[in-house]
Order: sequence, then C-alpha cells, then structure tokens
Amino acid sequence: MFLFSQSNFEKGERLYAENKLSEARRIFKNESQNSTNYYKSIEYLGDIEGRNKNWDEAISYYKILKTKFPKNANYWYKYGGALGMKAKESNKFKALGMIDEVEETFLNAAKLDAKHIDTRWALVMLYIELPGIVGGSEKKAQKYADELMALSKVDGYLAKGYIDEYFNRYTKAENHYKKAHEIGNSKTTFEKLYDLYLKKLKDKTKANKLKIEFENK
Repeated sequence: MFLFSQSNFEKGERLYAENKLSEARRIFKNESQNSTNYYKSIEYLGDIEGRNKNWDEAISYYKILKTKFPKNANYWYKYGGALGMKAKESNKFKALGMIDEVEETFLNAAKLDAKHIDTRWALVMLYIELPGIVGGSEKKAQKYADELMALSKVDGYLAKGYIDEYFNRYTKAENHYKKAHEIGNSKTTFEKLYDLYLKKLKDKTKANKLKIEFENK
C-alpha cells in the first residue's frame, strides 16, 4: 500500500507539472491520511485551487497546513496570499474586514522566516496598494524593500522600482529596474524595464533597444 501511495502521489506531481490540474486533484484528494505524502497533497490541492482562483477552497487547505505546522512560514504565506486575493476580488466593505488578518498573516510569515522573499514582496505590495486610512504606508513598504535588498539585490531593486512606479516616479523607477536587469538579466527584469519604457515613459526607442539587446544575449 505504501508503494502504491508513493506511485500515485508521484503521478499526481507529474500531472500537476503538466498543468493537468483536474486529474492531479483527483489523485491528491485520494491520498490517505496515514500517508507520508498526505500534507504535501493538501498543499498541492491548495495550489491547484489557487491557480483556479477558487480562493475559499485554497484558504481551507492552507488553513489545515498552517494549523498543523504553525512554524512553517511558507504555509502562512500561502494562506495570506489566498486570503488577500479573496479580499481583492470581494466588495470593498467585505475586503476591509479581511485586511487585518491578511497583514497579520504575512507579518507572522516574515517573523518565522527572516529569508522568505515572497512574503516580503507580499508586504511591499500590500502596504503600497492599501489606502493610508486602513494601514497603507510607503514607509512600511520601503522597510520590506530594504529587507529584500539585503536578501537579493535583484528583488530589492525590483521592489524599489515597483514602489517608485506606483507613485509615478518613473525616472527613479527606471534607475532601479536598470540595476535589477544589469544584475539579473532575466525575463522578469527585462519585462519590468521594457513595460516601463513602453507603457509609462512612452519611449519606443529605449524599449526597442532593450529588446534587441536582451534577445541578442
């Protein structure tokens, strides 16, 4: 039975990697509670529901994990992410009632793992997008952008660029994105700088030059 469970779980992982989410879901749902892969299956189920934007279902799976493993920062981060997305897609009145829990969840994840990059990104975005009256603050966002800078220069410069872009400080955003791209030279860093040139600065010359240079590399 153990070998059968292992085989089924691995099949579910392959299906998930192939984006065959419905088939993968069926396998993970059948994982026995006695299996060593049970909680990993719960995480996959949460991820599947998250990818399908079924936020209530994703929240319920991640809640199981954060309750069972209260010191696991990633489970808190995923729970907070699903909760945040539900709030974002809810009406404003309902969303306001969820903000405190979203913030508290991300802060707990950051406290549990001082090197958790995704959590710090979530906090940067949360504090920038929230109105000041309900806790939004550029100062708080910059604090976590600084923490990202200490963990990963690329993420740090991208986060600072994101903040500057949000506040229409496009010249500063360009400088930060350029530094991120010089270090990372990845699809992500390229797209951030390219989109800034094309959509915000309306500079097709810079955008095309960047694209040619990136494609040549």
